Amino acid sequence: MTVLESVKEAVGFGGDNAPASREAMSEARIPLQYRDSCANLLIPLNKCRHENSWMPWRCENERHSYEKCQYEEFKKRVAKMESLRAAKSAEGSS
Repeated sequence: MTVLESVKEAVGFGGDNAPASREAMSEARIPLQYRDSCANLLIPLNKCRHENSWMPWRCENERHSYEKCQYEEFKKRVAKMESLRAAKSAEGSS
C-alpha cells in the first residue's frame, strides 16, 4: 500500500467504504443508535480503542475518518431538511 492510499483510507476516501452489514455490526456489538452509514468506520475505531486501552493518541486516524463521515452525514441531513422546507414553503405560497 502506498502512502497516498493509506492517507486516503485514513481520511475515508479510499478502501472499502461499503456499509457494514447487520451481522458485522452485531458481532462488533455496535449500539443501535450508532448503526448508521458510518458504522463501517466505527468498527475498526472501537477495535483500535480496545487494543490500545482507549489512549486517544493511538487511534487518531480512525477517529478522524469516523468523525469526518459523521460530519458529511450531518451535512446531507441539513441539505435534505432545507430542500423539504423550501418545497413546503413553495407549496404553501401557491
